Amino acid sequence: MVASTHWIASAVGMAVLEQGGNAFDAGVATAFTLQVVEPHLNGPAGDVPILVHDAASRATKVICGQGPAPMAATIDHFRSLELDLVPGTGLLPACVPGAFDAWMLLLRDHGTFALRDVLKYAIDYARRGIPVVPQIHHTISSVEQVFLDHWKTSAAVFLHGGAAPAVGSLLVNPGLADTYERIVREAEAQGGAREDVIERARAIWSGGFVAEAIVGFCEREEVHDVSGRAHRGLLRESDLTPWRAHVEEPVFVDYRDCRVFKAGFWSQGPLALQQLAILRHCDLDGLDPTGPDFIHLQVEAAKLAFADREAFYGDPDFIDVPRDILLGDDYNRARRRLIGETASKELRPGAVDGFGGAIVNRAKPGNAALSSGAGEPTLRNVDAVQGDTVHFDIIDRFGNMVAATPSGGWLQSSPVIPELGFPLGTRAQMFWLTENLPNSLAPGKRPRTTLTPTMAFRDGAPYLAWGTPGGDQQDQWIVQFLLRHLHAGMNLQQAIDAPAWHTEHFPSSFWPRTARPGVLVVEDRLPASTIEELRRRGHEVEVNGSWSEGRLTAASQLAGRLRAAANPRGMQGYAIGR
Repeated sequence: MVASTHWIASAVGMAVLEQGGNAFDAGVATAFTLQVVEPHLNGPAGDVPILVHDAASRATKVICGQGPAPMAATIDHFRSLELDLVPGTGLLPACVPGAFDAWMLLLRDHGTFALRDVLKYAIDYARRGIPVVPQIHHTISSVEQVFLDHWKTSAAVFLHGGAAPAVGSLLVNPGLADTYERIVREAEAQGGAREDVIERARAIWSGGFVAEAIVGFCEREEVHDVSGRAHRGLLRESDLTPWRAHVEEPVFVDYRDCRVFKAGFWSQGPLALQQLAILRHCDLDGLDPTGPDFIHLQVEAAKLAFADREAFYGDPDFIDVPRDILLGDDYNRARRRLIGETASKELRPGAVDGFGGAIVNRAKPGNAALSSGAGEPTLRNVDAVQGDTVHFDIIDRFGNMVAATPSGGWLQSSPVIPELGFPLGTRAQMFWLTENLPNSLAPGKRPRTTLTPTMAFRDGAPYLAWGTPGGDQQDQWIVQFLLRHLHAGMNLQQAIDAPAWHTEHFPSSFWPRTARPGVLVVEDRLPASTIEELRRRGHEVEVNGSWSEGRLTAASQLAGRLRAAANPRGMQGYAIGR
């Protein structure tokens, strides 16, 4: 089974499985294809957390593909540039690109295919072209003038005759195809085993021609960004060459008959676990999943978890996180008692002696400011041009499972490096430029990412992989999906298709970092009586389109049968299997 956010990527994943590859081979090929077919949602210089279940070893692990901040990225440096936030576009917010090395680590340790055989699909689509879907056209249109005025290298790749490519036309990227072909050619030049070739590809990325082009671009180019000024990048060879993706243990909580796994507290993933830990003290059985009681409980639990994200979450290599307390039953039983009959308008983090920091709350009434290329949107505004994300879930005939949420390196976030055919990521915009916060900027530190794939065991057996794009909204839709599946008995597709919602109560992870206290955005497919009751309870309800919330995909295995589902929202996702 393969389920992804784009039908071409799903077809590629299935092609690899049908050629005898396993889920890990298929995952790598799918990931590189998604960089080509959804360049406005992810790119080669982006980042990724990968959840992996290896059926042979029965081990469930996290591969961390989140690169750290450059060593020159200090709060004092940004203040010297008269900045109080890390810009959401340009070169300043670039961290070490982590996705490529993470995919190579997955392929080396768990896959069976050669490097050439997983990259050939992305190379072919980059060279021959991919169909321009409406979102690609809208995104490029929104930054067309930026490309023409400031980012000439991006104009050369993504504009056709000085304008955004038409919907249905073919978009090619021969520069990217050349880059991946050169990596394969140089990695294979000395021969050796499959693993040797993969290791040389990792070295070429971090210390060969790819790294040289990245560093050269950062050193010589002054790039216009959302601050209204031009800045040089901070990445240097000493940042890129030593860094490697690594394997970590996942964190988890038990909810009903499921054990739910997430990446650690350098991601926002544990806040989904905190919501579940709070909600297991609520009686959701029998509640209408489109009714006010169900929605109110989930939204208020989310507000409490997001408040804890701001107070406690950050790179555990730099700060102490009270993980056992935050995921523990006693703490979350107390948090449950804070949920009242009306909507909270405050950020209410918990108190853990010796841990946590102050919260930077940039509350802003009404719609938060948008700026071309910055941040991650929901789908509620199809014309929004902030960067977003992709996701896929794969289960193979052996029972291996992969869930991954690649993002960053969007075409609209940073100019194309001409020697490579792709832009850098902008994940450092998630750092605060205020000292002594869990997610304060520091050299070599991982930004607290919103990327958050999920897996679950059921009755002790590997069961479900799922996730969604959507920035801060990801762990809201991920939780809603599971609650509908477990409490309302919905199958995977029904749980995806059901009306959804999200709150914007907390500080956004993306520039300009605003919060909208009490705001609850819902699809108009919710019953009018539900919307009316939610407003009566004090929620600031905003009603949007019928199919405007999230891009979930999911895959499961149970009793020898595989199932998968994909989101009809956006008309790009696709689930396929045999």
